[in-house]
Amino acid sequence: MDRRLKLLILPAVAITILGCQKKPSPNVLLIITDDQGYGDLSYTGNPHLKTPNIDRLAGESVRFTNFYVCPVSAPTRSSLMTGRYSLRTGVHDTYNGGAIMAANEITIAEILKEKGYHTGIFGKWHLGDNYPCRPGDQGFDESVVHLGGGMGQPGDFTTFFKGDSSYFDPVLWHNGKKQSYTGYCSDIFTDLTLDFISENRNKPFFCYLSFNAPHTPLQVPGEYYSMFRDIDPSSGFESDNRPFAPMNENNKEDARKVYAMVRNIDDNIGKVLQRLDELNLDENTILIFMTDNGPQQTRYNAGMRGLKSSVYRGGVRVPFFIKYPQLKKDGMDINTTSANIDILPTLAELCNASLPSDRKIDGKSLVPLMKGEDVTWKERSLFFYWTRKYPELYNNVALLNGSYKLVGHTDFDSEPADFELYDIERDPYEQNNIIRGNLSKATSLKKELDLHFQDLLSSPNLTDPQRIIIGSPVENPVCLNRNDAEGDRGIWTQEEIFGKWRVTIQEGTYSIRCHFLNPLREGGQMMIETGTIINQKRNLQEGLTILAMNNIKYPQMDCDFIPFYQIGSKRILPLWIEVERVR
Repeated sequence: MDRRLKLLILPAVAITILGCQKKPSPNVLLIITDDQGYGDLSYTGNPHLKTPNIDRLAGESVRFTNFYVCPVSAPTRSSLMTGRYSLRTGVHDTYNGGAIMAANEITIAEILKEKGYHTGIFGKWHLGDNYPCRPGDQGFDESVVHLGGGMGQPGDFTTFFKGDSSYFDPVLWHNGKKQSYTGYCSDIFTDLTLDFISENRNKPFFCYLSFNAPHTPLQVPGEYYSMFRDIDPSSGFESDNRPFAPMNENNKEDARKVYAMVRNIDDNIGKVLQRLDELNLDENTILIFMTDNGPQQTRYNAGMRGLKSSVYRGGVRVPFFIKYPQLKKDGMDINTTSANIDILPTLAELCNASLPSDRKIDGKSLVPLMKGEDVTWKERSLFFYWTRKYPELYNNVALLNGSYKLVGHTDFDSEPADFELYDIERDPYEQNNIIRGNLSKATSLKKELDLHFQDLLSSPNLTDPQRIIIGSPVENPVCLNRNDAEGDRGIWTQEEIFGKWRVTIQEGTYSIRCHFLNPLREGGQMMIETGTIINQKRNLQEGLTILAMNNIKYPQMDCDFIPFYQIGSKRILPLWIEVERVR
């Protein structure tokens, strides 16, 4: 949907600024890191990692100490962008075609752009790589991002083939076009952020600095790795009464690299803080720091149970600091349960921006809590899940209500007694299942959990997922990548696997280039199925990695785009496909 059409939905008359706005609109800088757990900060007690700049920011911020996100990346990002549970936005996976946010969603960037903000994103988007779902289609004036869920992954075919150096000197996507950059990825994204802040210092801006680190592959400049080369990440916890998972040698080496990557991020955040100070923007800038989920690898995580992808606290509780001197000068802790769905309504209130009126916003503004008006705040339940493809009854799901948390790792037809129940106020590390003796509480929570399932799984954007538009002048050619491919579960770099893309094809004549991971044997047949139309080409040359099919005519249609190279009984899926409308 066109951004201008979407913004007509906003209640432009119903919600306006009361009176004349004397103070300039606050700038917004939202910083998020990737796979950095709650324990990957010196502020949260990590004995091996020093993060002085993030610690300084934390000390000057309102710190939400019970802040939750989704167990994995794309769902977290869709929720923070929209204020809605990720399933409402159509996002239900990190790949498998499940990380494409519906174009009809209204983002922070869009509501602030309507208020006259200049908007920019630098780093990871992970909510769709094709029109109409790219950052530029969802409210961002300026964007420099990688594809898919991470650099070096098969979905990001511009960095995938660099292997162990994919984080260095990458090809990124600047406003939808490929562009080469020099340096280490986190440094590049920070430098672009600094430029953006400087260029927009005289007008309100929203900047989304979305680091892809410390996500795998764990690559970092040597000078940072050398700071941690000789540490033992498993030491220092002997007198700690909190649970601590044992670490093998691979875990220890991964921790060293992660800490090096986080230390680099901390230095870069220091540069951002300095730039705000130099330009006298600090007082009028809302600055948020958070991470997107728990750590992927075993290491210090403040004693919490679970890692990334888990609904236990170790997978979903993250640091969240919000600094805004105009509202709150001094740092403080707020223990009230809060979540990523609260970010959009919070920023909307702070920036006097309108919220969409035609859809359910699941989040609540945190401003009353920051002002000390917590008497107006009512506790609500939070729903968590993570399984590949779609949520599974009742596997890796949870409902948090007050201090009680119901966790399901069981079958679809299970009774409440088959679940786990924790009182996280008394048992913050989720070690003691109290389901026995509290069955009545578990039963009521399960009823609420079922209501969440029924509500979210019937979401229109989930039942009728967003299609990639092929043939539009807004994006031509279109590059279909593995991150957005549906089909068999777990499509990654496999060759003999079924894959497809949900598309809308505009009427026209097309040239299609299929890029394969490995050279092909001759004697096969290239097949492209699009609804009832099948185009095939035989007798192809030995050793090709790119197969071109030109002058294919398509009518206007919605269909599945299914390409494969058939040789004998094998069907080989391309790694990525270029589809160009030539007339």
